[in-house]
Amino acid sequence: MSLRGGRGDLRDWIGRHLDPLEAHDPASVRPVRSDFDLGNAYGPDEVDAPLTPAAVLIALVERDKGLSVILTRRADTLRRHTGQIALPGGRRDPGETPWQTALRESHEEIGLDPDFVSVAGLSTPYRTGTGYLITPVVGFVRPGFTLTPNPEEVADIFETPFGFLMDPANVEEHERELPNGEKRRFYAYSHEDRFIWGATAGILRALYDRLYGAAVA
Repeated sequence: MSLRGGRGDLRDWIGRHLDPLEAHDPASVRPVRSDFDLGNAYGPDEVDAPLTPAAVLIALVERDKGLSVILTRRADTLRRHTGQIALPGGRRDPGETPWQTALRESHEEIGLDPDFVSVAGLSTPYRTGTGYLITPVVGFVRPGFTLTPNPEEVADIFETPFGFLMDPANVEEHERELPNGEKRRFYAYSHEDRFIWGATAGILRALYDRLYGAAVA
């Protein structure tokens, strides 16, 4: 379906390709996509290693010119992933659902009022090489909101056209050498002066596969 279709039709179409909230069972969630999709299988000590549950919000802002995705640049003072592009989100607190985590973290990180967000469903779980199991939560955001970055976590907030991120022609594959000498391949997007890569790009690529993959009707 074209991403420039009617707003209601587009919402329904995207929602039908997501896992419904009522079907979510935290005890049965398994990583389907990961940082190692393009190579480098997990080592023997990593396969059964416990994972830390987390969630991110894929916030689809309903602009007149089409959908856009809210992304952040992580603060330069953070210990991990300094300056990288990220979706708002973080570690789940005990007793939280993924969507509660995504909305709470989005409010804490960028000041997004949950009242502006209509959660549509869950995308493909994603395992990171740092031991997190991330549940992506897809939500539609109506305009009129204001955002304020938490300076301890976020250096910048911006929007990227959803159509650009859902165009396979814009998906790149890159390779970098890890500190241990291993080489890692990963997905990435280059838009204007932004380089979106790693888990963020992998999560967005997994959403594309849900919406447009061969197995999707």
